[in-house]
Amino acid sequence: MNQGIKISEDIYWIGVNDYETDLFESLWPLPKGVSYNAYLILDEKIALIDTVKGGYFSQYLDKIKKMLPEGKSVDYLVINHMEPDHSGAIKVLVEAYPEMKIVGNKKTLQFLEGFYGITRNTVSVEDSEVLSLGSHKLQFYLTPMVHWPETMMTYDIKTGTLFSGDAFGGFGALNGGIFDDQVDLEYYENEILRYFSNIVGRYSSMVQRAFKKLEGLNIKTIAATHGPVWRKNPDKIIELYDRWSKQETEEGVVLVYGSMYGNTQKMMEAVAKGLCNEGVQKIRLHNIARSHLSFIIRDIWRFKGLIMGSCTYNTELFPPMKQLISAIENRMMKNRYVGVLGSYSWSGGALKELEEFATNRKGWNLVEPVIEALHSPGEEELKRCELLGKNMAIAMRKASE
Repeated sequence: MNQGIKISEDIYWIGVNDYETDLFESLWPLPKGVSYNAYLILDEKIALIDTVKGGYFSQYLDKIKKMLPEGKSVDYLVINHMEPDHSGAIKVLVEAYPEMKIVGNKKTLQFLEGFYGITRNTVSVEDSEVLSLGSHKLQFYLTPMVHWPETMMTYDIKTGTLFSGDAFGGFGALNGGIFDDQVDLEYYENEILRYFSNIVGRYSSMVQRAFKKLEGLNIKTIAATHGPVWRKNPDKIIELYDRWSKQETEEGVVLVYGSMYGNTQKMMEAVAKGLCNEGVQKIRLHNIARSHLSFIIRDIWRFKGLIMGSCTYNTELFPPMKQLISAIENRMMKNRYVGVLGSYSWSGGALKELEEFATNRKGWNLVEPVIEALHSPGEEELKRCELLGKNMAIAMRKASE
């Protein structure tokens, strides 16, 4: 995709795909890459909406030059989000178009100076303020902490296009098509949820506050800074984001275990059997030493039930499980049903930490029994594990009635 792609009248996608970065923010795996979406509006005044990661500036600039009418330059750069995967090209862009005005809110301009030392030709906008490009009128909506303090969204009144920043975006490069009616939505929905749950989810209350600001807008297209452009059914991604930010869950159970020599794994397999015998079909089983944390967090965000099992390591919880607990606490997850189990060889400790975690979470419900096995689980422990699975299924059904 070496040139701009039209998304609505006078508006073009001029983003790039990154297939080289292995870890987004040096944390989150990118098995199928990521897109950095940026946009161009051609009117009496020409505006860019966001930029791209610095290493992709040459591709980005080539697209701008191809799209600009002869004798015209860039009048405005609107910055919805200052994170460097979107702002990394700003400094070089200013050198290419030195008279371009940079539009952002007060916090944006503080970040702009802090990251890049830029203070010239800046325009500070307030909430709901409108900037005229000619026939296109851009209205700005400040959405702080979705997911940085300076984030905002830009709405084009003429076309109903919402440039939403990182909101509604997700992992995954755009392979050929950029629109929701051109791509494998099942894949992108999973990657949007992985992005949301790991990066944005902690700020769910601020997402709900942003929704209130956007009430009444006739949104025809959602153009985020990552992932597909939603032109056919923008209501779908809005509904998903609304549900996820309210922490509304589906009926299903995530099983996460840490096992050094297979004993805790046996216990969790017995739990899975109990769930299946009670008709639970949506089961996600993760070996925490093999599954990346981001995929586990995504699944826990989606489903109502969570069962955690851990061996004891040096009198404590298995280290990767400790990391998971910290991640759950940081994201302030609520309204879950949780079960716990553990094993040890010579000194306990893991189960105690899991039980304390489960009982101290506001809005979480502990499902019995709590099970601990010494050395290797025997027949009695495995029967109790099956019972835990059965009780989890029953608890979820009652919650849905």
